Amino acid sequence: MSSMKDFTEEDIERIENMADSDDAAGIRHEIADLHPADIAELLRKLNIKQAEWLFNLIDNKEKKADVLMELDEEDRKKLIEHMEPEQIGEFIDELDTDDAVDLIQELDEEDREEVIQHIDDMEQAGDIVDLLQYDEDTAGGLMGTEYIAVNENWSMPECLKEMRRQAADLDEIYYVYVIDDDNRLKGILPLKKMITDPSVSKIKHVMQTDPVKVHTDTPIDEVAIDFEKYDLVAMPVVDSIGRLAGQITVDDIMDEVREQSERDYQLASGISSDVDVDDSVFAQTKARIPWLLIGIIGGIINSVILTGFEAQIAAVTALAIFIPLIGGTGGNVGVQASAIVVQGLANGRLEIKDAWKQIGREVMVALLNAVVISGVVLIYVLFTQPHMYAVSFAVAASLFCVVIFATVFGTFVPLTLEKMKINPALATGPFIQIMNDVVGLLIYVAMSTWMLSLFPLSNNA
Repeated sequence: MSSMKDFTEEDIERIENMADSDDAAGIRHEIADLHPADIAELLRKLNIKQAEWLFNLIDNKEKKADVLMELDEEDRKKLIEHMEPEQIGEFIDELDTDDAVDLIQELDEEDREEVIQHIDDMEQAGDIVDLLQYDEDTAGGLMGTEYIAVNENWSMPECLKEMRRQAADLDEIYYVYVIDDDNRLKGILPLKKMITDPSVSKIKHVMQTDPVKVHTDTPIDEVAIDFEKYDLVAMPVVDSIGRLAGQITVDDIMDEVREQSERDYQLASGISSDVDVDDSVFAQTKARIPWLLIGIIGGIINSVILTGFEAQIAAVTALAIFIPLIGGTGGNVGVQASAIVVQGLANGRLEIKDAWKQIGREVMVALLNAVVISGVVLIYVLFTQPHMYAVSFAVAASLFCVVIFATVFGTFVPLTLEKMKINPALATGPFIQIMNDVVGLLIYVAMSTWMLSLFPLSNNA
């Protein structure tokens, strides 16, 4: 088996039987040629006892560490919670600093120092301690310290000699960074120049100046935008005075973007914290219940509004038929508007300074949508409810107002949350729908009451 995609249910069952019968030789044969990501996927399909047993049978310490980092955070916690700090420290010795920091951040506060003390490579331990000082949602918290750097005043032969020395400890080489005597980033040395100018006296004459870079305090979402904008595979990170501090690679930013997307999707769906399908019933309930309770409050408010509308509904029962239409349309329109704004904020195409321009654009869209929607519904109600003029015009006018309000509200809320440094994805979920349900119903009640005063019940029979 060379890939997890080749595993069938029969394969998994056979491996489970091997684990239960303590067939170590058979398991080692099964996983010998598997990629760490495939072994990690296999571990997810086993119970914790079987997973621990299989994990301990991986002979290569580096591969073992890679498997650990390929696991989801929750699965990784289950594996390491019974490990000794010394054993965790051995894994960290095999990891790049960015992965090592991620692993240490998942430990309890009291365990971190003890694990760091068991890291044999003191230089790596020092780098990890430095990286732990950065906010994990910034470039500094995501970067690693494994990279190749050469001095701008070196000749090409000197550079090649130093690069060979530094490369011995690296798994991948993305760029060769050029620094000055104070470790400030000056440029990047292109591979082509190593071939075409093998004897240049100083590489600052052939380096690529002004490389795309980020600062240690740059938020991760801005880093992701730069990666996409410039089609990068790696990006240097500098401190406040321009000194080279580390490097972020595309695999790290992709993992972070995926995790952020999952969090935003759950938040937009009304799930208040990060949960997975394997989480406990209590954890999933705790994540879902807040917005469900808020939804209940919204429903109670709607019932109070309808209580004051009983007389009109009793007199013209057709008014009740269109209540779900009003609420559903407002919710859909609001979510559409907020989703567009959240997407624009996420990909950097919309900035807070353009807020009023975006609101103006959305108002124009809302007017067109409102005319079309209210017009279609007006024709339908007049056709299906002949002579029910109060109902026809109340529904059409309400829809027109609801579409305008929901669009403006759905645009304004995420922009406001972004200004307040709150995740704007919050606006695309139940919050928009609940508010639009309540406001939409209020508009419908007001419009219906007004229309009934204009069109006597005798004309609506």
